[in-house]
Amino acid sequence: MKTAVADSVLYSSIHSSLARKRVPAMETIPRDHSGSDATQEVANLGMVRPPLVYGASIVTGLLLEFGWPLPFLPRLLAALLGSVLVVVAVVVFSYSIREFQTAGTPVPGNKPTTVIVRTGPYHFSRNPIYLAFSIFQLGIASWVNSVWLIATLIAAVALMASVVIPREERYLERRFGADYLDYKRSVRRWL
Repeated sequence: MKTAVADSVLYSSIHSSLARKRVPAMETIPRDHSGSDATQEVANLGMVRPPLVYGASIVTGLLLEFGWPLPFLPRLLAALLGSVLVVVAVVVFSYSIREFQTAGTPVPGNKPTTVIVRTGPYHFSRNPIYLAFSIFQLGIASWVNSVWLIATLIAAVALMASVVIPREERYLERRFGADYLDYKRSVRRWL
């Protein structure tokens, strides 16, 4: 009985001592002085998520194309160019994903980034996955021969460049500080 009481007292004193010494996780990340939400622990919590942006863009472009077709290329060139662009997009996307996995950092923006990847396509572009999404849609636009898909691609890239990427860059600046700023200076956003 005495040992159970002693163990209980020891456990509670150790537990309360550890609880007093705990530091909130966000205090280890540099403070954000831009006026945005400094407590955000992931790059992308919003509804404006890249796969959704490009998916909605493709669906909207295809619906417009089926309602009001607007071709822009000769038929043979459209199929050839479209298929090459789609293959290039898949290769860039796969290579980018593999580099993230090799580095041990999650791909989805709604999970915390653990490391800045600088190898493979990230040596030439800070956003090769978004570049792959854009090339993929351009390939579909060419293959389907649709001006509408080009127009919706322009809207998707504008949304990515004005909302999604700046939000992610602010997160990475807070999380990695000077290391990310150095990477940002040395590698272009798209190409």
